[in-house]
Parts: sequence; C-alpha cells; structure tokens
Amino acid sequence: MKKKLAMLMIAVMTLTAAFGITGCQKSDKGSSSSDKIGVLYLVENTAFEDMKNGIVDELKANGYDNLDVQCAQGDATTLQTIAQNMADGSYKAVFTVATPATQAMVNQECDTPTFFCAVSAPLAAGVISDMDKPDKNATGTSNAIPVGDIFGFADKLTPGIKTWGFIYCTSEDNSVNTVKSAKEYCDQNKIPYEEVTVTNSSEVKQAAETLAGKVDGIFIPNDSVIQSAMTTVTEVARDKKIPVYGSSKAMVLSGAFATVAISDTKIGKLTAQMGLKYLKDGTAVKDIPSVVVPAEETVINQNTLDALGVTVPDDIKNSAIIVNDAE
Repeated sequence: MKKKLAMLMIAVMTLTAAFGITGCQKSDKGSSSSDKIGVLYLVENTAFEDMKNGIVDELKANGYDNLDVQCAQGDATTLQTIAQNMADGSYKAVFTVATPATQAMVNQECDTPTFFCAVSAPLAAGVISDMDKPDKNATGTSNAIPVGDIFGFADKLTPGIKTWGFIYCTSEDNSVNTVKSAKEYCDQNKIPYEEVTVTNSSEVKQAAETLAGKVDGIFIPNDSVIQSAMTTVTEVARDKKIPVYGSSKAMVLSGAFATVAISDTKIGKLTAQMGLKYLKDGTAVKDIPSVVVPAEETVINQNTLDALGVTVPDDIKNSAIIVNDAE
C-alpha cells in the first residue's frame, strides 16, 4: 500500500512539473492582457488624438486594458522624461504617435519595444535603418506625405498658383523632410516658392502674414507646432483669399482649404495591429516590417471654400469628404 502511494505521489509530482514547464514556455512566447503598455505623444491636437484613439481602441478590443496613456503637452523636456520612465523595464511595449515621441523612445535604447504610428520618414528620423527589416527594437507605420498628389490636387482645385509658400518648424524632422520633398517637386516643375520657419507656435501668425503678400498658395507639412496654431494661419489666409493645403484631415478641420491624406484613426488601428503581432502572437519586433500607409482621403473645408469663392469640379466634389471648421 505504501509502495503504491509513493508511486502515485511521484506521478503527481511529475505531472505538476510538466505542466509548470509548459506554462513557463507559453508565457515567454506571448504576453498577458494585464501587462502594462505605454502610449506616448507630444501634444494634443486632432490628428494625434485620433491616432492615439485608434491605437487605444484596438488594444482594448483585444483585451489589453492596462494602458498608460501620456501626453507631454507640447513640452520636449517632459517628453524625454516620460520616455525615460517608460524605458524602466516595467512596460511590455510602448506605442508612440508621430516622430518626436518615437525619437524620444527609441533613443532610450532599451529592451522595451517601440511601435510607432505615423512617422513620415522613419529612416531619415533615425528610428529604424530598414523598413523591411526594422532594427533598434522598433517598427510601425509611416504616413509618408503624398506631396505630389497634394500639389496635383491643388492644380485641379485652384489652378493658377504661381508661387508657393511653406511654413514649418525646423526642430521637427518630419516637417523638414516633407518640405524638402515639396521643394524638390517645385524645382522639378519650375515653380517658385518662399519659405518661413518658426521655432514655436507664437511665431506662426507672423509667418503667415509674411507669406501672404508674396505667394498664391500655402502648403503646411505634418508639423505639430503649426497645427497647434492652424487657426491663425486660416484667419490670415481667408482674409487674403489664399488657399492653404495641409498634410492631414486635422489641418482641414482647423481651416486649411484641402488635402490628400490618410485616415488618422485607421493608421492608429493599423499600428496597434502590428503591436498585437508581438503582444499576442510572440512575433519578434525585427520580423514585423514597417509599412507605409497610403493616403486615401481627399478632404475639403466648406467654410474656406466659401471664403475663397472657389468652384469645385463635380468629379472631385462627389468623391471628397467635405467638412466644416471644428468647434
């Protein structure tokens, strides 16, 4: 009897050890929905909020509710501090919105993976070295601004623009790279342009006023500093009847005339889905290629349309998203 009991105890212990080993192997491969996940962005604006919401909603839909969502309120020092805190090893992953937040996180060179959303030029920004084989423990989505499409759209809506104007902040790599593409387009098509740079949002109105007497149209890159003061650009441009073409739907909602752009909510959702390959499936970050999300929406602001007195061709009107100024 004692011999049988001893044999039974050995069997139970063997099974317990086997299940224990199996459980450990499973947890190493994937993650738990209770793992803490960070979401980081520089400033509150319509575009960033929509991207952030796309990320958060998709993560929650897949059972990940332990989310630490933090905004730096436009302060670069605060952004760095938050990134340092999120690199302390207690986060399973961090999702970043746009270039500044992504650079801040990737530069921590930590073991916590970064999944970036809407970085227009990931290689130029230094957050990865290869789109197909991402390094630096980071991968994500790029919203490469379709400069040629936007200028082509402008030719149809407001033909006759002889000189373009650019306003951007020199400290944002994303906007510098987009303006570089805009200049190349203008140079190739022998179109003159003027540019005014700013260092903060308080300088934006003066920059718009400076351009107003020199140009026939204004192009605004994907720039969070300009976006935060977009209504002042709108005020100046409408008064002078100068069409302003933005790089996002959020800019059009803030008064820019029109754009060809991505859906901000959609790119946030797609970024979350990339992160879920790591969180749920255990796929290594380096095996999740970064992707460029194509622009699919043409957006026109009705209030600006009325102010400019422009007639929109029927083929464009039928396919475009018509919006009013955001309240």
